[in-house]
Order: sequence, then C-alpha cells, then structure tokens
Amino acid sequence: MTARGETGAASLAANDAGGPARHVPVLLGPVLEHLSAKPDEVIIDGTFGAGGYSRALLEAGARVIGVDRDPDAIAGGQPLVEASNGRLTLVPGQFADLEMHARSLGHEGVDGVVLDLGVSSMQLDQADRGFSFMRDGPLDMRMEQAGPSAADVVNSLPVRDLIRIIGLLGEEKRATTVAHAIDNARKEKPLTRTADLANLIEKVLGRSPKKAQIHPATRTFQGLRIYVNGELHQAAKALSAAERILKPGGRLVIVSFHSLEDRLVKKFFADRTKVRGGGSRHLPEEDVPPATFELIARKAVEPTEAETAANPRARSAKLRAGRRTAEAARDLDIHSIGVPRLAEFHGLGG
Repeated sequence: MTARGETGAASLAANDAGGPARHVPVLLGPVLEHLSAKPDEVIIDGTFGAGGYSRALLEAGARVIGVDRDPDAIAGGQPLVEASNGRLTLVPGQFADLEMHARSLGHEGVDGVVLDLGVSSMQLDQADRGFSFMRDGPLDMRMEQAGPSAADVVNSLPVRDLIRIIGLLGEEKRATTVAHAIDNARKEKPLTRTADLANLIEKVLGRSPKKAQIHPATRTFQGLRIYVNGELHQAAKALSAAERILKPGGRLVIVSFHSLEDRLVKKFFADRTKVRGGGSRHLPEEDVPPATFELIARKAVEPTEAETAANPRARSAKLRAGRRTAEAARDLDIHSIGVPRLAEFHGLGG
C-alpha cells in the first residue's frame, strides 16, 4: 500500500475511535478478494448502505464512488467522506444509473463495481421505515423515502396484480389466498401498518409446524418490497451499466440474498460469458456474440459457518463475480435474464 493509502487507513481508524461498533457487511473477505482493488483504483460501491465495503476499499487505498438511493445512508456516510482525504465521493441516486454517476464525476471507466442487493440491515431495523413485519410501523418500504408506498400498492392494485407480485416476487405459493384476504380486509379499512398486514397473513395462512421459525408473511413482504422499489429492474439495469463503465480487466462483484436476485445475476453472467461453438459436426456453429465478461468465481461463493453464526442475515447470501473483457458492451433485454413483466403503478413494476 502506498504512503497515501496508509495515511487514509489511519485516518479512517482514528475516526472510528470511541464511536459505535463498526458495521461488518456480508461476505466482506470474498468481496475484497474478488475486487482485488489496488491503491488509487476507482471502485463504485453501488449500494453504499452503512459504508462497510467502502470503508474496507478505502483502507486498501482505492478511490470510491458510493451510491445510495436512501437519503439516510448518504447523510450517515458524511463522517467517512470527511475522513477519506478526498478518496470517497457519495452520490444520492439509484445504482441503475451508476454509469451516469461515474461519468458525471469525470470517469470514462472504472476498475471495479460492487453491488450488495436487497434491503439493508439499517432499513430493516427501523420500524418507521416499514420494511419488517417484526416491528410495527407504517406500511412504507420505500428505500428512497419518496413515491408510492407499500400501503398504496396493497390498497390500490387489482387482486390479479397483487397475486402476480406476491407470487412472482415473493415466491409465495399461496399468493391467491393472500391477495384475496388483502382485498377483503381493505374493503373494510385501508391496510396502513406492517403489523396489520402481517397479522392478516398469519391468520389466513397459519404457521407450518415444520417451519415454525419462519413467519408466514415473509414472502409477501419480500414481494411487496421488491415491487415498491423496482429492485429486480434496478439490479438488471445496474449490471448493464456496470458492463458499459468497467474498463477491460475491471471486476464486477455482486452479493445477492434470495433466489430471484441470484438467478438474475447468474443468467447475466451466463449470457455475457458464452463462447462460440457448435453442438456437433452435423450442426452449424452457433452464432454467439463475443464474451464481455470472464468468470472470476466459477460458482457462487457462500458465507462460512462462522460468518452465519455471527451474522444470521448472511445465511442466504451468494457472491458472483466476473472480469470485464475488451469486447464492446451489448444491449440487455432485462426480461431475458429473469425480470418479470408486472403491472405498472406510478412507474413501478413494468
């Protein structure tokens, strides 16, 4: 590490002295290993959150562009900006626009992009953000704290659209039952609290003796949150943006937390790493565009038992990573890699 990197790390460590316990993000070691950031390389942390990845990258000597759509995350990251000696820039916005953010800061290419998909622990832990059925609060779920809320969705969308959202995005097998229960309840009065919705779902679905530890509202809340925030659309567009802004040799690292996200990332890399070849001597050679990525991790990296014991939220995490080739970026049909077509609601879904 350069002297400059050592100074930055010392400053960051000093800034933490006497403060609250440092947030340790999921799969931090593998993320750093696969990004392999060098001093003064430019890395985009597309999901800044509590700053765990960004802090570690700064301590490695990298320059970081941190992006987050949550105003609370941007405000909370200002002390780290001040301690970074100009090596951290925070940008309020969506990670789907990470290419635009980088170019607006004068970067025509970057050395790495890391994305930690899904909701952050900070958001889950705040009852007034309305993400969790474990804490009663307003039925909100908006990462940007603007636009239509989960309450708007459950109280306004037709039953058929609720069934698709809960079934496809929440992967809830009994989505029809849940959607009709919501419809019956909202005819009496609007659903505005997380506890009201969670209790309603528990009443109609009950608790499975085999999965007593899993709340029956888990999948419905997941589906609503993904829909409200357009998470799969955002993730797919961010993958495409990363392909356009990464330099040849640049690394793309994504951590996902449920099967929908992981399948999307896996399909993206599968499409971008295909090589030309025919099925047999009797068939013509398949016409495949040149690969824009090569895999760094041949299969998904998962947390160790020690990490999941220390942080139960890590248990479903998977990391996938690729290295950018010199081939030109290609257009991406987001639906071809698994983003479902859903009803639009003031710009959501689609």
